[in-house]
Amino acid sequence: MMRVSRKLRKWTATILDLPQDVVLDLPRITMIGGLQVTVENHRGILHFSPDNLRLAMDNGEMEVTGQNLIIRNIGAEEVFVEGNILGVQMLVSGKNKTPG
Repeated sequence: MMRVSRKLRKWTATILDLPQDVVLDLPRITMIGGLQVTVENHRGILHFSPDNLRLAMDNGEMEVTGQNLIIRNIGAEEVFVEGNILGVQMLVSGKNKTPG
């Protein structure tokens, strides 16, 4: 049933010309250089240190690696991080996938 619902939401987004990240609850990642990253539609912070941030996602986890990471703002579904960002990686269903 979940697969049919997801296909229906994707079809609706296409027909109505809506952003798929909003309709399908996909993460929206905005990165400015290697200095700032904003992640929307996360499901909570799993781990945070000055070198690593792990966020829960609907289909796995997202990992931000860097140096001197600082959470500047956090909301229910959005987190804003600054620092020297070295990498962003999606860990989907136990498999590593780099967004591209």
